Amino acid sequence: MDNKPDIKHRLAKWIAQNGHCSRRAAERLISENRVRVNDKPGRHTDQVCNTDTICIDDTILAELPPPCYLLYHKPVGIDCNNRPDDPASLHQLLKTFPIRLFAVGRLDKDSSGLMLLTNDGALCQRLLHPDYHHSKCYVVNTDKALTTDFIQQMATGVCWQLGNNHYQSRPCQVSATGPGQFEIILTQGLHRQIRYMCKALGYRVTALTRIAIGNIALGDLAVGHYRELSLVERHALQHQLTL
Repeated sequence: MDNKPDIKHRLAKWIAQNGHCSRRAAERLISENRVRVNDKPGRHTDQVCNTDTICIDDTILAELPPPCYLLYHKPVGIDCNNRPDDPASLHQLLKTFPIRLFAVGRLDKDSSGLMLLTNDGALCQRLLHPDYHHSKCYVVNTDKALTTDFIQQMATGVCWQLGNNHYQSRPCQVSATGPGQFEIILTQGLHRQIRYMCKALGYRVTALTRIAIGNIALGDLAVGHYRELSLVERHALQHQLTL
């Protein structure tokens, strides 16, 4: 999965993955004629790689950094919104890395568990796209004992309403793991979905932890810590994306 000189990227994507700015900001730079490719005006349709010379305002950008894949155990209290001035923002961790990384998806501030941090935009887009139905597994604690009916309704599908919007969960795998605890595997990622599903059935979530994304498991990684994905995990992730 290492970058190779002959792998081409769209110009805006290349600039963003280089860490210079976001992809949208890169597109603006191209439109403003501030980008040159091999001493020619850069175009949105240009396909570039590390053998090309990319300049922004006469500053030559370095080669793309190698792809990075980190598994992070997000604690409760960390906000996944990227706000530089917020001490509780995930930004405080991301800014400590020598290359620009971003989170694949998000977890609520009051939830914990597995997050993937990467500079691989294609991976992020594929994992988040709703058409691919990638699975995510969670352990959930509730405020009262579970019933067989609750487990069955959660598995079959739950509907809820927020304002004028109606939502319906897809059928999913649910199993009780304790008197007030269950494990659920979702293939969709609606906002605070598990909490709203439980609320619709008269339950309140007291703790929620994501323990897996596809074949990538949180394991015994300590809260607040991160580690690089192993080669086996990276291969498993790439295999999952081809299914």
